[in-house]
Amino acid sequence: MEDLFLALLSGAAELLIEVVFQWIAEASAVAIIRSVRNANRESKVVSPVLAAAGYLLLGAGFGAVSVLFFPHPLVHPSKFHGISLVVSPIITGLIMSKIGLVRRSKNEDSLQIESFGYGLTFALGVALIRFFFVR
Repeated sequence: MEDLFLALLSGAAELLIEVVFQWIAEASAVAIIRSVRNANRESKVVSPVLAAAGYLLLGAGFGAVSVLFFPHPLVHPSKFHGISLVVSPIITGLIMSKIGLVRRSKNEDSLQIESFGYGLTFALGVALIRFFFVR
């Protein structure tokens, strides 16, 4: 019974750390995108498919950089290895959608990445790279 509890606790810790790590990567990406957007005021509407592909590649890029700095797992892998590919991008997408909602409620500009779908796509890019290249 204790082994099951420790496995569940380890899985929850792994997910929490992955979500925090992905959120920090996303916040960095938002800061970069926002500064580029402010430098170039003429923003054009981008196709949703192209934007999703761009955020997936941007997430993969951040994931690759994270592998260089953190080549080992952030926490000891649990019995549920790989669950972070599903759960952490969803949680990160929810966090980003809430950030976008708060920004819009304050009448501030919101970026595409501050939505559930694009936030999930970015976090999925990070999670995929870390899943396949961190051992």
